[in-house]
Amino acid sequence: MTAQQQSSPDRFTGDANPYGGGDPYADYRTADFSFTRYTNLADRQLGAGVVAANDEFFAERENLLVPGEAEFDPEHFGHKGKIMDGWETRRRRGASAEHPWPTAEDHDWALVRLGAPGVVRGIVVDTAHFRGNYPQAVSVEGASVPGSPSPQELLADDVKWTTLVPRTAVGGHAANGFAVSVEQRFTHLRVNQHPDGGIARLRVHGEVVPDPEWLAALGTFDVVALENGGRAEDASNLFYSPASNTIQPGRSRKMDDGWETRRRRDQGHDWIRYQLVARSEIRAIEIDTAYLKGNSAGWASVSVKDGDGGDGGGDGDWTEILPRTRLQPDTNHRFVLDTPAVGTHARVDIFPDGGISRLRLFGSLTEEGTARLTARHQELGG
Repeated sequence: MTAQQQSSPDRFTGDANPYGGGDPYADYRTADFSFTRYTNLADRQLGAGVVAANDEFFAERENLLVPGEAEFDPEHFGHKGKIMDGWETRRRRGASAEHPWPTAEDHDWALVRLGAPGVVRGIVVDTAHFRGNYPQAVSVEGASVPGSPSPQELLADDVKWTTLVPRTAVGGHAANGFAVSVEQRFTHLRVNQHPDGGIARLRVHGEVVPDPEWLAALGTFDVVALENGGRAEDASNLFYSPASNTIQPGRSRKMDDGWETRRRRDQGHDWIRYQLVARSEIRAIEIDTAYLKGNSAGWASVSVKDGDGGDGGGDGDWTEILPRTRLQPDTNHRFVLDTPAVGTHARVDIFPDGGISRLRLFGSLTEEGTARLTARHQELGG
């Protein structure tokens, strides 16, 4: 994608130029947002959804969470007008001929259920291809509502909404980024556009904060899974795909839904380092190479480290819990440990290169891990 890239999260305001042909992303305005290193809590693969909107006349609300970039077809029109790859509302009008303009309070809204509840670190409101029909401003609020509330329950007067992004002017055909500093756990967002218009994509980056009671009820669960609060901290190579793919829910459905490295021409090897949901006792391992056929890793090993040091990998030494083991292409490999392994971090090493689609570490939290997770959950209003 060609675009006007900037090195800092500057605010974009005003119209983009009318589409003049060629690559529609050539004049797209974007920036490097540091918070995008966090998990997208509004990922459909995690279970996120746009549960309601007050208006979606031109384009459906569900488009907000579609993975990948918004597409643009200048010739694509329907019986309501130009079909856009995003969420677009009709033009608001005033109350009378004497006052044909919308009021300052008029706005459209959409309710978003996060795929995994957590602390929001940053939000991207992407107005790609909305050049003269984007909102003048946006705002975003968050709420923490347990269970599976209906839209009516979310809109009830007793629900407390906390401002994450105050009403702020945005630009058309741009990635509008907002860092968020509210230390609170949220389950739902309300995205507002003032007074009307269109948004192509919404990304909500943050840290998953699971419910410790739910994990305790499960007993044995995947202690590195994104949905349970695990995180891919670092990796040796991200040439083809992100390391976080390996801890996404479900099995991989295609080759780029896993982690694949470039071909090595040296005597090294590749690796991913993870932070577990909390201090855990691991009893079984799965390494899946689904859809990686001529490019799966040849061998893999798994190690754990126990500690909370500042180096991103804990204080203790790495202890190998699965020795270097031959992997088969397009295969799910299962290993039961002879002795449970305790740790706060894990690392998978692949030899010499290639990829895996998923890593599962099945176990449960230790007493210390449960206590720390419970305390954090309570501190964040869970």
